[in-house]
Amino acid sequence: MLESLRSEVLAANQALDRRGLAPFTFGNASAVDRERGLVVIKPSGVPYASMRPEDLVITDLEGKPVEGSLRPSSDLPTHLVLYRAFPAVGGVVHTHSHFSTVWAQAQREIPCFGTTHADYFHGPVPVTEPLTPHEIATDYEANTGEVIVRRFRGIDPLAIPAVLVASHASFCWGPTVSAAVDTASVLEEVARMAYHTVTLEAGAEAIGRALHDKHFLRKHGANAYYGQR
Repeated sequence: MLESLRSEVLAANQALDRRGLAPFTFGNASAVDRERGLVVIKPSGVPYASMRPEDLVITDLEGKPVEGSLRPSSDLPTHLVLYRAFPAVGGVVHTHSHFSTVWAQAQREIPCFGTTHADYFHGPVPVTEPLTPHEIATDYEANTGEVIVRRFRGIDPLAIPAVLVASHASFCWGPTVSAAVDTASVLEEVARMAYHTVTLEAGAEAIGRALHDKHFLRKHGANAYYGQR
């Protein structure tokens, strides 16, 4: 079932490993088939290099197992909350890549200091509120998704396709799982640049609105002209 989507999700998880975004097994990627209402996700704790398409787990959007003998990633409930809340999202990626995790642990959003950031995120990369003790004790992974959704009230999730979960790490998404992996790569580079910017100049100011809008909209706006048609 879902052989093509399985292949995409396997390739996405292996790309996280290959790009150095998910050391050990600190990350996972999933994709959703909206027509069937099914999600394909990495199995829990399985090394990326030895993972096979048949190892991937298929569930419905409520987390009910449909296919696969292994346990799904423990972060599955977070992915499911995001899929249910963000209908345009087709793939979700979670990593503990170094610099994005540094910002998450500091509980600081990543300001847009320049055009590299502006090309991909139409605003600072937001950080969530910390989960409450009750949220941690009950349905922790699902509540991680809920705290992300709360943070994105009033924010277009496709204009800012990433978030930092306070004291945890990042989640990224996109129309496809491969796009979500690319966003995770860009997020890590942007986080690294921002870290070194504030190291060099603690009082660095965010990019101006006009330049920020110009760079984002020329790639993603209604009249985008970056790249080939």
